[in-house]
Amino acid sequence: MTLKKAAGRAGYGIFLISVLLIMIIPIYYLLVTTFKTPAEAAASPLGLPVQITFENYRKAIEAMGYGRALKNNLVIAVSSVSLLIIFASMSAYVIARSTNRLFRLMNSVFMVGLIIPFQISIIPLYKMLAGVNLMNTHTAVILVDVFCINLPLSIFLMRGFIHTVPVELEEAALIDGSGTFQCFWRIIFPLLKPILSTVAILDMLAIWNDFMTPLLLLQSSEKQVLLQQVYKNVGPFSTDWTSFFPMLVMATLPLVLFYLVMQKQIIEGVVAGAVKG
Repeated sequence: MTLKKAAGRAGYGIFLISVLLIMIIPIYYLLVTTFKTPAEAAASPLGLPVQITFENYRKAIEAMGYGRALKNNLVIAVSSVSLLIIFASMSAYVIARSTNRLFRLMNSVFMVGLIIPFQISIIPLYKMLAGVNLMNTHTAVILVDVFCINLPLSIFLMRGFIHTVPVELEEAALIDGSGTFQCFWRIIFPLLKPILSTVAILDMLAIWNDFMTPLLLLQSSEKQVLLQQVYKNVGPFSTDWTSFFPMLVMATLPLVLFYLVMQKQIIEGVVAGAVKG
């Protein structure tokens, strides 16, 4: 039995190492290629660069208009997450606490948003936004990201958490003379910190990585986001990978830094959301 267990553990270890290599090799190939010349990348795809050069990154920053695109990403992501936290928390509170059938129906409508894919409403959304002259604006992207894509999941997570908050706290506040809004913002909202962290992190990652919505709604280069700038530099017949790969790295770098800084909050928030929700 001991030999059998050892063989099983060895096989499991080999399997994990194989999975690790499958995940690491593409990342390694991406990173080392950014420091190579085109000739060197073609001659030795997986080899280390003979001489490290940062010229590819300089060209990528200039070709992407990196500073402008990064600012556009931040405006859309921060605005969308802020609106999601406000609207989702208030909606989830009403749905969780009300016994009115209308609000139960509203909850069902929101949950349909988790089932029906967003892509089937692209054409109606495009026509509606064009009809109110919001095309090629960050406002259009923010509205779609908030109300059409991420709001149902945010409400679902927050509603489950609010059910765990004792109703007696609200009843005590109401007896002391607080109104519904005061009760929510002063009593309930501060208690939602764990799930707010979870929702904010998940929505930030989803909105930052969203490519379809900006591609559909933003046409001018001055208003486009990072992923659009990366996509613009893909050639129709050929692509210079030593120039393209640095763009991918620069586009994902803010998310990597965000994860490194918020790693503790991400883990705590996801665990709290899983237990409470």
